[in-house]
Amino acid sequence: MRISVVDVGSNTVRLVVADAEDGVPLPVHTAKWRLRLADHVRPGGPVPEEAVERLVEAVEEAGRTAAKWGAAGPLAFATAVVRSAPNRQEVLRTVRTRTGIGLYTLPGEMEAELTFLGARRWMGWRAGPLALFDIGGGSLEVAFGRGRLPDYVASLPLGAGRLTHEFFEGQDPPPPEAMRDLRRKVRHQLRDVASRIRWEGPRTAVATSRTFEQLGRLCGTPPGRRGPFVERRMHRADLGEAVERLAAIPAARRAELPGISAPRASQSLAGAVVGHTAMKLTGIRTVTICPWAIREGVLLRHIEDGASWWAEIARRNEENTVPAEPVPLRIATATT
Repeated sequence: MRISVVDVGSNTVRLVVADAEDGVPLPVHTAKWRLRLADHVRPGGPVPEEAVERLVEAVEEAGRTAAKWGAAGPLAFATAVVRSAPNRQEVLRTVRTRTGIGLYTLPGEMEAELTFLGARRWMGWRAGPLALFDIGGGSLEVAFGRGRLPDYVASLPLGAGRLTHEFFEGQDPPPPEAMRDLRRKVRHQLRDVASRIRWEGPRTAVATSRTFEQLGRLCGTPPGRRGPFVERRMHRADLGEAVERLAAIPAARRAELPGISAPRASQSLAGAVVGHTAMKLTGIRTVTICPWAIREGVLLRHIEDGASWWAEIARRNEENTVPAEPVPLRIATATT
């Protein structure tokens, strides 16, 4: 049996086709389409028509590619860039009508749960109580748990793209006062979550997302060509130095640094500030960069729980009951 997932993020549309015969999603093909939706959508603003057209083309091509590799219609979801848009229902309806593929948004708290599931499966039970950080373009997901699903989750409007637009627009590199304002907001938003993480005292902390992967590389973790099984650990002190390094130069020069890609160079500084502040406030000194995240979590949930949970996602989207903005904090049931 082959299944596929399509992840519509702030910068790219990613497809993963995986074999699932033995209950583990083993990738057989991956592909991506660079749309850079965040360049066309301001935080809380609508997705413009031309961006919707490009999104339709990418999802349609992803569906065709999945079919070529023997997978059924993909499990397709969009993250904060679409979830926060006032015209999200129109965007989702257009994609479904034009491609025949149901594209859905997930609540921020569910994104955190699914990402935690992927990280837990990768790290294994020996990791013990696990804390998770995931920086996207529009939101930051945080989770903590001892079991398969987290005991609690938080989804906060601290995405790297969102904060870059809010604090650094037209300032490259940003002045010290913009950095102070950004740090103040991140500290304020993370205060309650950080207190809980410190109280729990996790044995292991992991970070996922392309933002963390690139920051890890900047801080000296092994390059991607070494494969997914090489341990990649990023230290808070190194990330603090990276923040100062990124803040001192414009985006074009950041793209020349190890690990920082040109498309993400402008938002790398905001991502680094969020990551460093989160680690500092929670008292975490080192994180493991985990290659499994939300896409693997979606695949695992589908394998382990069957298709009914995805049908519930579809129903909630059709009824427009998915929150448009991240939910600050929710105690998870750990049974869904």
